[in-house]
Amino acid sequence: MNDNMNDSETPADETEKEVLPLCATADPGGPDRDPSARFLAAELELNVLLGRLRFGHPVRYVYNPVEYAWETHSAFVRKYCRGGQTVLFLGMNPGPFGMAQTGVPFGEVNTVRDWFRIAGQVGHPADEHPKRRIVGLACTQSEVSGARFWGLFRTLCGEPERFFRHCFVHNLCPLMFMADSGKNLTPPELSAGERDALLALCDVALCRVVEALGVTMVIGVGRVAEQRARRALAAAGSAARVEGIMHPSPRNPWANKGWAAVAMTTLEKLGVLALFEERVTDVQV
Repeated sequence: MNDNMNDSETPADETEKEVLPLCATADPGGPDRDPSARFLAAELELNVLLGRLRFGHPVRYVYNPVEYAWETHSAFVRKYCRGGQTVLFLGMNPGPFGMAQTGVPFGEVNTVRDWFRIAGQVGHPADEHPKRRIVGLACTQSEVSGARFWGLFRTLCGEPERFFRHCFVHNLCPLMFMADSGKNLTPPELSAGERDALLALCDVALCRVVEALGVTMVIGVGRVAEQRARRALAAAGSAARVEGIMHPSPRNPWANKGWAAVAMTTLEKLGVLALFEERVTDVQV
């Protein structure tokens, strides 16, 4: 998700960096796979296609946490992606202190480690910016978007099982992009041809994910994710309903004025709060 809303030196000691392309050997299972296996299979197929793309200026670094953080990413999916979920929250792409570190969408480290109770080894991208090191679950910097997003649902649900009984979370694009300076770049900031090729593949993969999970509603977190989902699913003839909520990014001044209250109002209108109704009365915003 991003999670996103919108000097390069060779590392001094390459021996400290372990690249873990663990997903390359994953076996997603046979034709009667459960939802988590179907979901992972769709992601692996997208990874293969994305691996053939090349990106020029302004992109200098490309991170794919579905690859180097496969251990924690797949643990999250296998634990919480299950049959009967009806709502898919959709982010755009990983943020530098969220999914890029943990392999989990909007994956603020404390949430992933302490609330989801996910553990595991996180490797490194093959080409790593010296100012944007991957330290996995040892990351000490909190991602504001993830803290806001999961903080709301932690308050609403108490335990993650209550949220994941009805909902799952996914990013349209698994790649994080950075300029030579280390500045985070969102897909809309790529050159037009590269952006269109990237998102065309991601759109097809999203349709596969929606079909595999059987969700009936996709909620884009942020306007871009909502628009891409609406376009992709309409073109595929999907019956899934597409809606949107405000992005919790600190780049969004409206989110800084009380994102949880705005999100609660939207989720109530969409009928999503009723899914957590046993805990809704405990929420303070």
